[in-house]
Amino acid sequence: MAPHELQLFIAAFTSLQVPFFHLASPHRHCHPKQRREPPCRHSTHTQREREQGMRLFGAHRAALLVLACVVVVVIHGLGEAEALGGGGGFVRAQGTRFVLDGNPYYANGFNAYWLMLLAADPSQRGKVTAALGEAAGHGLTVARTWAFSDGGGGNALQLSPGNYNENTFKGLDFVLSEARKYGIKVILSLVDNYDSFGGRKQYVNWARAQGQGIGSDDEFFTNPVVKGFYKNHVKTVLTRKNTITGVAYRDDPTILAWELMNEPRCQSDLSGRTVQSWITEMAAHVKSIDRNHMLEVGLEGFYGASSPSRIAAVNPSGYQLGTDFIANNQVPGIDFATVHSYPDQWLSGKDDQAQLGFMGRWLDAHIADAQAVLRKPLLIAEFGKSWKDPGYSSGQRDALYGTVYAKIYESARRGGATVGGLFWQLLVPGMDSYRDGYEVVFGETPSTTGVITTNSRRLRFLSKAFARARQAQPARGKGRHNGGK
Repeated sequence: MAPHELQLFIAAFTSLQVPFFHLASPHRHCHPKQRREPPCRHSTHTQREREQGMRLFGAHRAALLVLACVVVVVIHGLGEAEALGGGGGFVRAQGTRFVLDGNPYYANGFNAYWLMLLAADPSQRGKVTAALGEAAGHGLTVARTWAFSDGGGGNALQLSPGNYNENTFKGLDFVLSEARKYGIKVILSLVDNYDSFGGRKQYVNWARAQGQGIGSDDEFFTNPVVKGFYKNHVKTVLTRKNTITGVAYRDDPTILAWELMNEPRCQSDLSGRTVQSWITEMAAHVKSIDRNHMLEVGLEGFYGASSPSRIAAVNPSGYQLGTDFIANNQVPGIDFATVHSYPDQWLSGKDDQAQLGFMGRWLDAHIADAQAVLRKPLLIAEFGKSWKDPGYSSGQRDALYGTVYAKIYESARRGGATVGGLFWQLLVPGMDSYRDGYEVVFGETPSTTGVITTNSRRLRFLSKAFARARQAQPARGKGRHNGGK
């Protein structure tokens, strides 16, 4: 299939009016909120309307059957060994895309912050293996997890500044080794803004214990002693030699990227200058140690002083948290931008449709700015909906996931800046203490699992289509040079 034919097929595929992620749903014509009610067969449509609907559905089904045949032929021709996350090299940022071995790469994955913590206990490692295996089986290619756990506690990684728990570090070694087996790339976050696992509060307390007169936890970003602790942790993790694979972390292509901090915030300086200075310093530090891997900040995506019109128009309730989506991501050494989105938290007083509408606008703004202003890839690094929300239904979560995945796919199909999304969070059976309301357990959430798997298939097809088109280019060029058609 020639490149122009692949493009025509992709265009035809996406022109269907039935949303792709709803094709397998018996309630595909229902509004998500109506899925708590009886199925649509109890509607009051007229006979004529029902007949028109059946003809329309029949036409869609016929088109899908034809397209399905083409998909089979294309995939067979591309080779069964190809995979969305295949290839053993380093993923790079090239313009507004991720590339792996010269082909577009999509970060289609999940958050599982707990991987290292469980793997620190050899008796629990089976859960890590199960999660990675199930993720790969559903077409997921990227896991985001913590490379930190600071202070006391049995499975803490850094017990005190520069003093590490080797058993926990071996747990992280195991995570990377298992991820490699399943073809999953890993984003490692280096410190937390929050204190659940020590985070910046623990760093500040360590400095206070050494006599530093520190007031606010926000001095994490400015105090020289605290910054020294953090830089030492960065160096320790990046230069760590995996005890299982023998590969230093900074040389391991299993790692997709480093993340400076999970959701940095500095509300004592809403101008953003404090966080901007810290990012600039720490990005240079990371790159001085490791030039192989990409680096991102860990931002939620709140706009700041560099784009004041976006603060009121896009930030939920005009939030300002001392970060700046544009300026922070323009720092040299930051390879791609990230955004998180939790409408159920940020707009908790709004109904489901208002939250979905916000999600669409939030993503549209960041996709546009990543493309036109930053000119860097954009990863939707966290998104989700909690079953603890009042009036929750699985259809509401499916609709939110579907909205995110549709935005990713449409951007990727056009060659845009969006390179993937990571839902929060993946668990496996037997992890009840880790349930936070946002968890996805594949065997327990069949409809959401279907949405995730469908997105995997779409991105897998798109990746292969672009790869096939790229492979065809040299041959076509040579033919023209020799007078061929």
